[in-house]
Amino acid sequence: MSLAIVDGRGWQNTFDLKTGEKTEAAGPVVEMVRGALQKHAYPGDMHPQSNRWVSDTALDLLDNYHPHFVFLTYAAQYYAGRYTVMTEEARKAMIADAFREAERFVHRSGVSAIVVGTGDMTRFLGAIDVTGLDGLAICTHWSTRYAGLHEPSSADMQFLQEHPHIEKIIPRQEVAGLFGGTPEQALRAPEYLMLARKGYAFKTITDTKKTPVMIPSINFSVPLHAPGRAVAGITGIRQAVEEELAENNVALIVMEGVGLEDFPWPNTPCANSVQWYYYEPGSAQYLSITAGRHRFFDYPAGYKYFAELHETNDYPFSGYFKSIPSGTLGEAFPGRSIAVGNRSMFMHMVAGVDIAVECFARNLYNQGTMAVIHRDNKP
Repeated sequence: MSLAIVDGRGWQNTFDLKTGEKTEAAGPVVEMVRGALQKHAYPGDMHPQSNRWVSDTALDLLDNYHPHFVFLTYAAQYYAGRYTVMTEEARKAMIADAFREAERFVHRSGVSAIVVGTGDMTRFLGAIDVTGLDGLAICTHWSTRYAGLHEPSSADMQFLQEHPHIEKIIPRQEVAGLFGGTPEQALRAPEYLMLARKGYAFKTITDTKKTPVMIPSINFSVPLHAPGRAVAGITGIRQAVEEELAENNVALIVMEGVGLEDFPWPNTPCANSVQWYYYEPGSAQYLSITAGRHRFFDYPAGYKYFAELHETNDYPFSGYFKSIPSGTLGEAFPGRSIAVGNRSMFMHMVAGVDIAVECFARNLYNQGTMAVIHRDNKP
């Protein structure tokens, strides 16, 4: 059983991660994690100390659990850049601060670091309003470039094909062929996948987020800092980490909202794409990194996520995830492993590690912290 511990600043509750039911748990690892949550309150997604919280919490777990593999995500600069009007100097300063936090962790822990940026940001130029279609358009998982189109009318198709801010409309069969999907997997993809041009984002009836200031840019390649390793694409990062783990303790660090233009450490371009498709920051990008293969169909862009809600009430603390993804790096690694990140709901599902700590935040609303213990029995 995977155990979830939610800390709401002043109280803690323990749950079965799958069912969401309260449970009792004890043991050295449980008590160690409880203590870490009590000591490290989450300041908020866009707070200047949010990235420091990642390092401090990870160092606490490092001292008490002694992992060989660490997975970290620094995301404050992504949220702040996306929703706060900032000068270019202020944004660069925030990115620099994120890398100082990574450097502090690496220096203090002595691990080998492999660092990947999720991609550059660009100014938001406007919304593509698709709320008035005869069919249904859906954006999912913080996506701006991609929207799914379901049961469109001929009038819908004419309107969308003539829209100046829509780059492509891709039928399901082409999407399935691009990622080698089975017929069953293809059915999870929308009938059509719409692609927005640079700087534009789809506005759909399922979009509840505030209007952004910046959004992910065109990121067919992202920066990768992996000294001595040749990695062609993000699906090769896992092998690089595993090779390094054979010799050293390793931290795989993800820098959200940082691309080739702003990445301050030595790096090489790493493919973040397959032909016309490139990953935005999100679960598909993370899973492709940790699984070492493209995982588009786990939760495909624009799919009818609400159609699956009635099928199971499992994993109520895990957002749109309805199962723990298999085949991830942390799941396969035999040594001790941890993950810490300020990208809510991602860490405990995409990393596969023994212990994951993350902010318990929904749409930027800070509700505390959550830790998930998948394994507590490693020597």
